[in-house]
Amino acid sequence: MTDTAPGGQTRDVERAERRMRLLASAAVTLQSLGDILTPLADRFADRGHELYLVGGSVRDAVLGRLGNDLDFTTDARPEVIAQILAGWGDAVWDTGIEFGTVSATKDDATVEITTFRSDLYDQQSRNPVVTFGDTLEDDLIRRDFRINAMAVKLLPGGQQQFCDPLDGMHDLLVGVIDTPAAPESSFNDDPLRMLRGVRFVSQLGFRLADRVVVATREMAGQIDRITAERIRVELDKMICGEHPLEAIDLLVDTGLADRVMPEVPGMKLTIDEHHQHKDVYQHSLTVLKQAIDLETGDPDPVLRWAALLHDIGKPATRRHEAGGGVSFHHHEVVGAKLVRKRMRALKYPKAVVDDVSQLVFLHLRFHGYGDGMWTDSAVRRYVTDAGPLLERLHKLVRADCTTRNKRRARRLQETYDSLEERIAVLNAAEDLDRVRPDLDGNAIMELLGLPPGPVVGEAWKYLKELRLDVGPMSREDAEAALQAWWRAREGGA
Repeated sequence: MTDTAPGGQTRDVERAERRMRLLASAAVTLQSLGDILTPLADRFADRGHELYLVGGSVRDAVLGRLGNDLDFTTDARPEVIAQILAGWGDAVWDTGIEFGTVSATKDDATVEITTFRSDLYDQQSRNPVVTFGDTLEDDLIRRDFRINAMAVKLLPGGQQQFCDPLDGMHDLLVGVIDTPAAPESSFNDDPLRMLRGVRFVSQLGFRLADRVVVATREMAGQIDRITAERIRVELDKMICGEHPLEAIDLLVDTGLADRVMPEVPGMKLTIDEHHQHKDVYQHSLTVLKQAIDLETGDPDPVLRWAALLHDIGKPATRRHEAGGGVSFHHHEVVGAKLVRKRMRALKYPKAVVDDVSQLVFLHLRFHGYGDGMWTDSAVRRYVTDAGPLLERLHKLVRADCTTRNKRRARRLQETYDSLEERIAVLNAAEDLDRVRPDLDGNAIMELLGLPPGPVVGEAWKYLKELRLDVGPMSREDAEAALQAWWRAREGGA
């Protein structure tokens, strides 16, 4: 492809030079995997078959981000692949053999080898009628995007040959995500590809080709053909990418968000009460960005989802107050319920649903701290209610400060510093991570002469609340308090 814009010839030269550099770098990367690739290629050649590294593995090798999961394609049929892999890897399994795939592990690598495919789709689901093909070109053209339709032919003795019949390297060089054929045809075959395109925007920092954006807008409703589980996987990969804000904007702009997570575009309707952002949606993106900046390790999907969704209860709780103000009372309660409903619909694991909704529920609690006027009891309850989510809650609360007033922002951060210091002091004295009643169930039953049953649970809950209010107690004081509670309970019965 020739660039005819002013300075186009210079850009062509620069692009050609960059292409050569990337290919050379990819070759070095693949040579470092020679202990895996070369013996594997030799085995296929000995049986008279071709072997290609393909798809995302080639894309990531070119971009310098290749991991340990390697994808291959071959003209060999699945049964032959299984025979070739027998005795090569540490483990071999054929659970995907009906789709032409046999997998294996070797050292730290996992390989998936799939027979050339030339599938047909029924345009009703995303499940193809698996048809094996005979050429690499036919296999590549059925793939989702051209950047994933490059291959490297692995020759005997460690030689390599780059194969790019659809010019995926051009798309990679210019940072664009485009389909091999017309996007309408590709998305009719598999609507999940629309969501995968958005996910790649987040992971790679590329942009969707204009025709892909148009087709996605027109066909967004087709995503309803996809199962919730598959949608959830793509959404998690999107939120954990390096550029999630751009991807979320695209998700909303194309209408996909209206189908898979309508609460997010729904925030565009609500102006925040401080008028610091165009709308709650923009505020939420800022909170997400600031939460990401506070991460100290791998991407944290629980924190990121909580940051994006922490204010989704605002549209339903919006009230116009006298004097022109706007309030969102109890939006954290409503938001937590909405998070549970949406994430359950997307088939998230229960633990993830619980954690994200609890963070949303707790994200406003800090604002009752004021100028440090909480009692020790209130601090204990804050820590106990957060439980193992406390560090994430710290990050979410700090990220939720998006005011442009530098003095106010500094005051909020200093106030939260004060709360964290108080938590640290109490934790050193009381071990707040394990706040328990000072008597366990057996001691309660022995002291009150009770059999196992719900009354023991009531007594345990009373002691837990007492522990939160007054801190650690001696056994004697705990027993005396429990007996006083029991007398009052029995007297009022």
